[in-house]
Amino acid sequence: MTIEEMLCQLPTYPQELGLDLSKPRDRFKWFLASILYAKRIPAHVAKKTFLQFEQQRLTTPEKIRSAGWNRLVKALDSGGYVRYDFSTATNLLSIVNQLKEKYGDLEELHRQSSSPRDLEKRLQELKGVGPVGVSIFLRELRGIWENAKPKPSKLATVVAQRICLKNIESYESALVRLNLEYCKKRKCEECPVQSYCEGV
Repeated sequence: MTIEEMLCQLPTYPQELGLDLSKPRDRFKWFLASILYAKRIPAHVAKKTFLQFEQQRLTTPEKIRSAGWNRLVKALDSGGYVRYDFSTATNLLSIVNQLKEKYGDLEELHRQSSSPRDLEKRLQELKGVGPVGVSIFLRELRGIWENAKPKPSKLATVVAQRICLKNIESYESALVRLNLEYCKKRKCEECPVQSYCEGV
């Protein structure tokens, strides 16, 4: 099995959440999840929190707006997102309000973007969305949105160098996952691409 085939076997974070990014509604769900993953908080907590939002049907701009701050804080707390619950609830309301008022939805925001960098700029102009969240969001939309072409993250680049992989963009999601779940935790013996790694 080639290194590329092995990387393709690793599920992406959207796949793990049961999302189909060919569908606009799931693209917004991934946008929401990306905001949660972007904070300095364990990935499993972000995942659990997103699933709480999904269970409570708080996965559209309209539902988030109508829920209000207190309910959002409770949803965040129920997922274990307690360190950033107040600020994230405030940010989510700000983001969906700006998105609705300026574009209507994410799809229109993308349609109005003139280039990959313009898309990133428009997303970051939504107060509460930072460069990390934009990178997490857009790396999964390569090949789906025309202008989703973010610069590969350092997390992915480091792993690509260790396994001598040149095509980083096509496998960025898997490379990030390897870094976070194996490299950073020093679980080299359990890593599925250990035999290819020159950093061992």
